[in-house]
Amino acid sequence: MGFIDGSGKLRVAAEWAAPTPVRDQTGWEILTAYSQLLKPRMVSLLVFTAAVGLIVADASLGFALSIGTLFLGLAAITAGTAGCNALTGYIDRDIDRVMGRTKDRPLCTGRIHPASRAVLLGAVLVGISLLLAGLRNPLALGLMSLGVVDNVVVYSLWLKRTSRWNIVLGGISGGMPVAFGWAYASGSLGLAAILLAGLVILWTPTHIWSLALRYRDDYARAGVPMLPVVTDQKTALRCMVATGAMLVPFSLALPLATPIAGLGYSAVALVFGIPLLAMSVWLWVRPTPAGAWQLFKFSSPYLTAVFLALLVSALW
Repeated sequence: MGFIDGSGKLRVAAEWAAPTPVRDQTGWEILTAYSQLLKPRMVSLLVFTAAVGLIVADASLGFALSIGTLFLGLAAITAGTAGCNALTGYIDRDIDRVMGRTKDRPLCTGRIHPASRAVLLGAVLVGISLLLAGLRNPLALGLMSLGVVDNVVVYSLWLKRTSRWNIVLGGISGGMPVAFGWAYASGSLGLAAILLAGLVILWTPTHIWSLALRYRDDYARAGVPMLPVVTDQKTALRCMVATGAMLVPFSLALPLATPIAGLGYSAVALVFGIPLLAMSVWLWVRPTPAGAWQLFKFSSPYLTAVFLALLVSALW
């Protein structure tokens, strides 16, 4: 574990000590601990994007996917994202313990002990996801594998603690569920799938950097060199505004790739995209933790609204 000094350099801190295991937990408390490890809210958002990819591909390309196929596709992405969360929770347990926002996570408090249980659970879930993807088609397997490697290896094991651009490359995994959904349905990737995946990849830095700006001291104390932590505030905010600015035209380009994204989708993308851009610009003008938190809280509803509008267009 480390910390970031005043010059922005990562320094080595004291060795992290394992927590004392919590004994005599009830079944409900154990279930709650594992639920917190798997991060169901994050999983549900990524599974939702995968479901949109599945259904929009089905509607755009004229496939008649069975309920069973849809179920297995969503089961694969659920297992994959939950498994990655278990593995990254294990990797990050030392830095989570020193951050106020994350210090009560189950691996930090000893509610899951030994911590290696998280690795076993994560490996089993990832294995299930790869098996289900591979049984469908090679492209689905490749995209699932790319998402796992990018999230667990590239981001958590490598870049998260070494580079200010960690979330830029690490954010690629966030775009894989929707691409996986499209590939699972069709066995191919069209321009619409690439745009949808790109939309999530562009959204990720805005979402994470606004969180890091609000909890800057937390990330610095844990030695995580997020861009707003190790660079001057203006530079970080310019990068946030740039990604926010690209989101709006990027989302509005989707109708050029698929007729499913009609006027209703475009209206929703514009109505939610303009406030997102306005919040980014306002944060540049007046950089405050409250403004960063406001942007963070709006970014998830924005992504949900855009994907929901596309889903409604596909089902209408």
